[in-house]
Amino acid sequence: MKAILALEDGSVYHGEGFGSPASACGEVCFNTSMTGYQEILTDPSYKGQIVTMTYPLIGNYGVNRVDVESWRPHVAGFVIRELSPVVSNWRADRTLAEYLEENGIPGIQGVDTRALTRKLRVRGAMNGFISTEGLSAEEAVARAKAWPGLVGVDYVKEVTHREPFLWDANDEQSSEFRLVRGAIVEDGSTSNALPPADIPIVAYDFGMKYNILRRLRQHGFRVQVVPATTPAAEALKYKPAGIFLSNGPGDPAALGYAVQAVSDLVKTGIPMFGICLGHQVLGQAFGGRTFKLKFGHRGGNQPVKDLETGRVEITSQNHGFAVDAQSLPDEIIVDRINLNDQTVEGMRHRTKPVFCVQYHPEASPGPHDSTPLFARFRAMLERS
Repeated sequence: MKAILALEDGSVYHGEGFGSPASACGEVCFNTSMTGYQEILTDPSYKGQIVTMTYPLIGNYGVNRVDVESWRPHVAGFVIRELSPVVSNWRADRTLAEYLEENGIPGIQGVDTRALTRKLRVRGAMNGFISTEGLSAEEAVARAKAWPGLVGVDYVKEVTHREPFLWDANDEQSSEFRLVRGAIVEDGSTSNALPPADIPIVAYDFGMKYNILRRLRQHGFRVQVVPATTPAAEALKYKPAGIFLSNGPGDPAALGYAVQAVSDLVKTGIPMFGICLGHQVLGQAFGGRTFKLKFGHRGGNQPVKDLETGRVEITSQNHGFAVDAQSLPDEIIVDRINLNDQTVEGMRHRTKPVFCVQYHPEASPGPHDSTPLFARFRAMLERS
């Protein structure tokens, strides 16, 4: 099956299609991770995006039913250099192509992803159109130009859970696992056993990854997940010791309801921790502004410097918007920056127990340098 990828600037890329016979519009972006394509596909933050993988060979370890970050993949389309013709991993239960086909997502291989990534770095992320349905180049370019883009669009309401729920009430989904003779063994009786869930928190689901919930439970939190549209008063009815704000897709400036709820929560003095979109929502609740990055930060190798300790973390990131440091009031301290472009990567309130980071301490995929942030959140709650 032939496939086509078109950009709003008129660029056209031809290749071989895989996945579903389908067409889709989205913002074309790139991710520099070498592995973790299944986690990337199922990250709700990629809603409305056509993801290009810079690593040249994708699909070699297949797809399994365990390593997912939400209930389904959310990308609009998938662009790679080469799809592995074989799957070689004992945990795989289907191929990448089969997984995309099951979920109605088009993919294209045979694209010069280095050239595409270079174009996106120079020009910036662009609106695009991908199809495996035999459309002409002219039609594809016209569809890319006609797509309105991400700015001002609220995708959070499309990916958040509709109803509140208690995460892993029976402790069946959060334990770490070890491998014994080619089998996954839940290690509930050793040092990897889950601690008591002795601190109740409310987690706002703006498009949350499952590994965030796993990490929170592994640090002893009892996590009540609520939809993104939950007012502050409703969240406080659960009597949480703290509030967590998750990652998610789209333009944070379009989330007035979330900003209002978080502003109300900040005023109460309750401890809060936000990541990614949660960080951007907090930035607006503090009185700041957000803006769209040229091509975003997406991958597992983003360097972040802690300005207070001098420590550098290599972080996993996936976002196309950032907080404007100049717009923040004096009571907010920017304590982390991105060493590539000096954008804001972390903030904390001078007097209130509130902090946030732009990156993903739960990784999945990515490095684990930032995992201690969950312990920092717990220590904050214990002091409170």
